[in-house]
Amino acid sequence: MLRARGRARRFVPLLAAAIALPLLAPAAAAGSPQRPVFAGGEAQPVFDPGDVVRENLWVRAPVDSDRDGADDEVHVRVVRPAETEHGVRVPVVYTASPYFSGGNDVQNHDVDVELYVPRAEMTSRYEDYLLSRGFAVVYAESLGTGGSTGCPTTGGENETIGARSVVDWLNGRAPARAESGDPVQADWTTGKTAMMGVSYNGTLPNAVASTGVEGLETIVPIAAISEWYDYYRENGAVVAPGGYQGEDADVLAEYVYTRDDREICRPVIDELARRQDRVTGDDSDFWQHRSYLDDAGNVQASVLAVHGLSDWNVTPSQTVRWYEALADHGVERKIWLHQFAHTDPYGVRKEAWLRTLNRWFSHYLYGIDNGVDAEPRATIQREDESWHDEADWPAAGAEDARLHLRPGGDGVGGLSPDGAQHGRPVTESLTDDASKKVEQLVDAKTSPHRLRYATEAVPNAVRLSGTPSVDLRVSFDRPAANVTGVLVDRAPDGSSHVITRGWADPQNRHDRASTRPVRPGQSYRLSFDLQPQDYVLDEGHRLEFAVLSSDHDFTLRPRPGTGITVDVKHSSVTVPTVGGAGAVQ
Repeated sequence: MLRARGRARRFVPLLAAAIALPLLAPAAAAGSPQRPVFAGGEAQPVFDPGDVVRENLWVRAPVDSDRDGADDEVHVRVVRPAETEHGVRVPVVYTASPYFSGGNDVQNHDVDVELYVPRAEMTSRYEDYLLSRGFAVVYAESLGTGGSTGCPTTGGENETIGARSVVDWLNGRAPARAESGDPVQADWTTGKTAMMGVSYNGTLPNAVASTGVEGLETIVPIAAISEWYDYYRENGAVVAPGGYQGEDADVLAEYVYTRDDREICRPVIDELARRQDRVTGDDSDFWQHRSYLDDAGNVQASVLAVHGLSDWNVTPSQTVRWYEALADHGVERKIWLHQFAHTDPYGVRKEAWLRTLNRWFSHYLYGIDNGVDAEPRATIQREDESWHDEADWPAAGAEDARLHLRPGGDGVGGLSPDGAQHGRPVTESLTDDASKKVEQLVDAKTSPHRLRYATEAVPNAVRLSGTPSVDLRVSFDRPAANVTGVLVDRAPDGSSHVITRGWADPQNRHDRASTRPVRPGQSYRLSFDLQPQDYVLDEGHRLEFAVLSSDHDFTLRPRPGTGITVDVKHSSVTVPTVGGAGAVQ
């Protein structure tokens, strides 16, 4: 389920000394309204977050996703400083979410478990911080949820239009009404708007930014999706977000479908269930309409993208591919990568994160020239929880190191940069058993259910930075199979850590949008990416690569017994490494 979650750890941030600069505006004189004040390039807490105006309203969206013959309406809650009633105009930090009204009890595909159902409110941990510094805060319930009409469609165009309509209202381009029916105008705002949020709430900012809507100045997508296909599919394989085996687009739509009318969206969700295609796992128009990557050229907003390197709910590729697409189009951007899971930096590096966020919003919403747009683009947390600013990501000097498999994979074969071997093929085989977890298989000294290959112990620490890829020559004894690749850090004491993994359906070996039959016994070339990663392999550790079939925690789980044969001499894994192949011996 696309929800924020993560582990809490103690961390003492190191903050750069604040630079004392003159205030941009003085504190309010007696009897006059308070106005924003800036020092050191940051908005200062001069407003009382308890003295605010709160409004509930409904913004009309130009879409009829529930097919009732009327435009959908988005339920919006506005929280703004009381000074906006006295001529002070402020920008907006806006969160759109399908979760403000909680969720429903739903059952995932073929998994007989009830999901935990949280209850949420239209508020955030950032509210007081932002209000006190002269930013209004706006929340909107996504279509089909809570007080909004329309239907949830898990990333469908109607959800984008609904969320965008609030930006349009803030800029005088869309109508809104109060509960009484009276029109409501946003005459208290400058129109400059930021969107931010975690998980689904961070995905909607990506979606809205991809439309190029005027007035959206910046977005802060945290653990967010840029392409829904890669959330529920991978290289033609049907996969699940970590911890939610069996979930799919229809299940998530059913979960967030919390509007009062519990029947009007049934045809829409039923259609979604049919079109998502859990049979072939192929890409299609259904999924293409839920991708923002091809529309990255429309983005006019700056982007501060955040992701956890240990996030297996929304995997790091979602932010990495978005970041790369934005770079291709020259979008102003910055990336934060931390070591935790599906969570917000607020709980990871609170003080430094709030300072970054403050400076980011002060620059892009108030026009403060504080240099945040000229700073290093990447902030990365290392395994020891230390933080480092770097020019960009992946790391400078990262080069592809192609490592070739060597025989012995039923125990531990070799993994070498010395080049492919020649001569007659050498084949090694495994049989699928979806009941075995990856962690069990990579730690087994021998196993019929995986093949395992390792480098020599590295003489010096080696940094991996980027997106690894796999190139296998394989055959199968059945016409369908999962294929999983795993990179592992093996310590001198034998303990292991899964660095990253990835999945593929050999029926989609040429194109993730096209299924082609697999003939048992015929050899095929199968190439696919693993999840991006930034990881340091310590001195004396070995880098391992494991091949298996089904991944218990992520892929579909067919009956045991499918056989996979790997041509070792014609198979390799490529790892982006600082120092290139010479760093891995």
